Amino acid sequence: MASSPPTHPVRADGLEVNEVADGLVVYQPDPERVHYLNNTAAVVFELCDGDRSRREIAAALGELFSLAEVPTAEVEACLVELVAKGVVR
Repeated sequence: MASSPPTHPVRADGLEVNEVADGLVVYQPDPERVHYLNNTAAVVFELCDGDRSRREIAAALGELFSLAEVPTAEVEACLVELVAKGVVR
């Protein structure tokens, strides 16, 4: 079972990030991989600055997309995946 993401997630060092029409392409040099992030995952990734908590990231995403409820579970799942890919720590 996947572990919880860090309390204040931060993007990994050494990534090359390029914006595309519907998200981000993230090049990871070690191990060499390319990740495609859809718009929602791209926003979560960009909010991972080490200053915001997981709860604050979820609240910001909810505001940005004008959601009726804070998408806590969805953001948690996204962060677990970003951490597993090694692009967020």
